[in-house]
Amino acid sequence: MQEITERSSGIVLFREDGNKKLFLLLHYPSGHWDFVKGRIEKNEQLKEAALRESKEETGITDIEFIDGFEEKIQYTYQYGGKRVRKEVIFFLAKTKTKDVTLSDEHLDHVWLEYDDAFSKTTYQNAKDLLSKSKKLVFAS
Repeated sequence: MQEITERSSGIVLFREDGNKKLFLLLHYPSGHWDFVKGRIEKNEQLKEAALRESKEETGITDIEFIDGFEEKIQYTYQYGGKRVRKEVIFFLAKTKTKDVTLSDEHLDHVWLEYDDAFSKTTYQNAKDLLSKSKKLVFAS
Protein backbone atom coordinates (compact mmCIF):
# COMPACT_ATOMS: atom_id res chain seq x y z
CA MET A 1 0.00 0.00 0.00
CA GLN A 2 1.31 3.42 -0.95
CA GLU A 3 2.08 5.73 1.96
CA ILE A 4 1.93 9.50 1.86
CA THR A 5 2.85 12.08 4.47
CA GLU A 6 0.69 15.03 5.46
CA ARG A 7 1.51 17.95 7.77
CA SER A 8 -1.08 20.05 9.53
CA SER A 9 -1.20 22.78 12.12
CA GLY A 10 -3.82 23.35 14.80
CA ILE A 11 -4.84 25.26 17.89
CA VAL A 12 -6.08 24.28 21.31
CA LEU A 13 -8.26 27.39 21.63
CA PHE A 14 -9.74 28.71 24.85
CA ARG A 15 -11.53 31.78 26.15
CA GLU A 16 -12.44 33.17 29.54
CA ASP A 17 -16.03 33.55 30.68
CA GLY A 18 -15.93 35.18 34.10
CA ASN A 19 -13.63 32.93 36.10
CA LYS A 20 -14.22 29.94 33.80
CA LYS A 21 -11.84 28.80 31.09
CA LEU A 22 -13.69 27.31 28.13
CA PHE A 23 -12.14 25.21 25.36
CA LEU A 24 -13.43 25.05 21.79
CA LEU A 25 -14.15 21.62 20.34
CA LEU A 26 -15.34 20.98 16.79
CA HIS A 27 -17.53 18.05 15.72
CA TYR A 28 -16.02 16.44 12.63
CA PRO A 29 -18.19 14.60 10.06
CA SER A 30 -16.45 11.31 10.92
CA GLY A 31 -18.05 11.67 14.35
CA HIS A 32 -15.15 12.72 16.54
CA TRP A 33 -14.68 15.89 18.61
CA ASP A 34 -11.34 17.63 18.25
CA PHE A 35 -9.56 20.98 17.98
CA VAL A 36 -9.15 23.36 15.04
CA LYS A 37 -6.61 21.94 12.59
CA GLY A 38 -5.80 21.72 8.92
CA ARG A 39 -3.17 21.19 6.25
CA ILE A 40 -0.22 23.51 5.96
CA GLU A 41 -0.21 25.14 2.53
CA LYS A 42 2.89 25.67 0.40
CA ASN A 43 5.25 28.36 1.81
CA GLU A 44 3.09 28.75 4.92
CA GLN A 45 4.57 28.89 8.44
CA LEU A 46 3.06 26.72 11.19
CA LYS A 47 1.33 29.55 13.07
CA GLU A 48 0.13 31.14 9.81
CA ALA A 49 -1.55 27.85 8.91
CA ALA A 50 -3.11 27.59 12.37
CA LEU A 51 -4.49 31.14 12.13
CA ARG A 52 -5.87 30.53 8.63
CA GLU A 53 -7.51 27.28 9.67
CA SER A 54 -9.10 28.98 12.69
CA LYS A 55 -10.53 31.71 10.46
CA GLU A 56 -11.78 29.21 7.85
CA GLU A 57 -13.24 26.68 10.29
CA THR A 58 -14.62 28.98 13.03
CA GLY A 59 -14.51 32.58 11.83
CA ILE A 60 -12.32 33.42 14.85
CA THR A 61 -9.45 35.78 14.08
CA ASP A 62 -8.56 37.40 17.44
CA ILE A 63 -6.04 34.80 18.53
CA GLU A 64 -3.27 35.29 21.04
CA PHE A 65 -0.75 32.45 21.11
CA ILE A 66 0.44 31.34 24.55
CA ASP A 67 4.21 30.96 24.72
CA GLY A 68 5.71 27.64 25.71
CA PHE A 69 3.24 25.30 23.99
CA GLU A 70 4.07 23.57 20.73
CA GLU A 71 3.04 19.92 20.69
CA LYS A 72 3.40 17.44 17.85
CA ILE A 73 1.09 14.47 17.42
CA GLN A 74 1.36 11.74 14.81
CA TYR A 75 -1.09 9.15 13.56
CA THR A 76 -1.92 7.14 10.47
CA TYR A 77 -5.17 6.55 8.64
CA GLN A 78 -6.36 5.10 5.34
CA TYR A 79 -7.74 7.32 2.61
CA GLY A 80 -8.45 6.45 -1.02
CA GLY A 81 -6.50 3.20 -0.83
CA LYS A 82 -3.44 4.95 0.59
CA ARG A 83 -1.94 4.93 4.04
CA VAL A 84 -1.57 8.52 5.28
CA ARG A 85 1.02 9.30 7.93
CA LYS A 86 -0.12 12.56 9.48
CA GLU A 87 1.81 14.96 11.70
CA VAL A 88 -0.02 17.83 13.39
CA ILE A 89 1.69 20.60 15.33
CA PHE A 90 -0.61 22.21 17.86
CA PHE A 91 -0.33 25.58 19.53
CA LEU A 92 -2.24 26.93 22.51
CA ALA A 93 -4.10 30.19 22.03
CA LYS A 94 -6.60 32.46 23.71
CA THR A 95 -9.49 34.35 22.13
CA LYS A 96 -12.11 36.80 23.33
CA THR A 97 -14.55 35.68 20.62
CA LYS A 98 -17.51 33.62 21.77
CA ASP A 99 -19.44 33.33 18.51
CA VAL A 100 -18.34 30.65 16.09
CA THR A 101 -19.18 30.60 12.38
CA LEU A 102 -18.65 26.99 11.36
CA SER A 103 -17.41 26.03 7.94
CA ASP A 104 -19.03 23.13 6.11
CA GLU A 105 -16.12 20.96 7.32
CA HIS A 106 -17.79 20.53 10.72
CA LEU A 107 -21.18 19.55 12.09
CA ASP A 108 -21.16 21.46 15.38
CA HIS A 109 -19.03 23.16 18.01
CA VAL A 110 -19.06 23.57 21.74
CA TRP A 111 -17.23 25.64 24.38
CA LEU A 112 -16.58 23.50 27.46
CA GLU A 113 -14.79 23.76 30.76
CA TYR A 114 -11.68 21.61 31.10
CA ASP A 115 -13.19 18.46 32.64
CA ASP A 116 -16.10 18.38 30.18
CA ALA A 117 -13.79 19.08 27.23
CA PHE A 118 -11.50 16.28 28.37
CA SER A 119 -14.45 13.87 28.52
CA LYS A 120 -15.84 14.97 25.13
CA THR A 121 -12.64 14.76 23.07
CA THR A 122 -12.66 11.49 21.20
CA TYR A 123 -9.03 10.52 20.76
CA GLN A 124 -6.34 10.00 23.37
CA ASN A 125 -3.93 12.34 21.56
CA ALA A 126 -6.50 15.17 21.91
CA LYS A 127 -6.93 14.36 25.60
CA ASP A 128 -3.13 14.46 25.98
CA LEU A 129 -2.96 17.88 24.27
CA LEU A 130 -5.67 19.24 26.54
CA SER A 131 -3.92 17.84 29.59
CA LYS A 132 -0.60 19.43 28.55
CA SER A 133 -2.33 22.79 28.02
CA LYS A 134 -3.95 22.84 31.45
CA LYS A 135 -1.07 24.33 33.44
CA LEU A 136 -0.53 27.20 30.98
CA VAL A 137 -4.25 27.94 30.62
CA PHE A 138 -4.93 28.14 34.33
CA ALA A 139 -1.79 30.22 34.90
CA SER A 140 -2.97 32.86 32.41
